Amino acid sequence: MKNIRIAAVVSNSGFGKTADNLDRMKTWIKKASENKAAIVCFPELSITGYHVRKEIINAAEPIPGPSTDYLATLAEIDNITILAGMAETDSNGRIYATHVVITPEGIKGVYRKVHLGPSEKELFISSDTIPVFEDNGIKFGIQLCYDAHFPDLSTAMALKGADVIFIPHASPRTTPDEKIKSWMRHLPARAYDNGLFIIACNQCGKNGKGLIFPGVGVVFNPAGEVIQSYTGTDEHMIFADLKAQDLKKIRSHKMRYFLPNRRPEIYLK
Repeated sequence: MKNIRIAAVVSNSGFGKTADNLDRMKTWIKKASENKAAIVCFPELSITGYHVRKEIINAAEPIPGPSTDYLATLAEIDNITILAGMAETDSNGRIYATHVVITPEGIKGVYRKVHLGPSEKELFISSDTIPVFEDNGIKFGIQLCYDAHFPDLSTAMALKGADVIFIPHASPRTTPDEKIKSWMRHLPARAYDNGLFIIACNQCGKNGKGLIFPGVGVVFNPAGEVIQSYTGTDEHMIFADLKAQDLKKIRSHKMRYFLPNRRPEIYLK
């Protein structure tokens, strides 16, 4: 990988308030670009807002569509890659929890949530594909919230060459301090076990439909150590410089890079 500066946004997204959410995102995108970030990541369903009610159908949009067209224009103007979340509808009317990758050249691809939370299964369709993207000299995967609790998904992305995994969340309830404590149980392990960077960010504040999100953002290096973090109730952006040397240090270490020593042939016996 190449050295890269990334930005992760802890932001408020009103449910069904797509125009307002995009307008707020525009400000953060500009700020990320001005601070020399090459990639800016927003929380899960940052465009449409998050909910587990049937009203999500009314907020869903196709890709490409109005919201992704708007963000593609911003990506080109500000010369930055945008990772943003939305409820996506396909040509058959199915709804996905999706994160879209938009570069200055246009839509690069999408990640559709693989592991749906129990309350999401009646509304969303789960994906069965695990893409890895290349941009700005890095390879990266994306997971969404509940996905992060399944170690095999991170390992699959690492085996496909991921240097970085972005994990946008829409995880409500609890305080920011309680949420970061929860994340510290499993997110460092995803970085440490697979020898890669992890970037996670959550929505914050009230969504207008009864959910309140604690503001949390954190970046881990390939040793599973925190290199940037934020906990609070307000919107916030964190920046992190991901260094190729930090990745090389772990992956060249015989004892600290575990991935090459896996024995998958015996795991399911």
